[in-house]
Amino acid sequence: MENAVGLNAAQMDFLRLLGHFTTVEQVDELRKVVCDYYARKVDEAMDKLWEEGKWDNEKNEAILKEHLRTPYYAK
Repeated sequence: MENAVGLNAAQMDFLRLLGHFTTVEQVDELRKVVCDYYARKVDEAMDKLWEEGKWDNEKNEAILKEHLRTPYYAK
């Protein structure tokens, strides 16, 4: 089957899986599972950074104090 949308094989498999869901609740449950998966991956990556000494409380504090909003100027 030709993939006209430009998705890779893993993305196409995921879409096929979604075709078996019949309720919004099932999709919501899968969304939670996927979100939990990515949250776990972020936790693992952060743990690795801490263990390797590439992240510490000083960096945490610096990020908490950093101003990241885009400034808007009146015209």
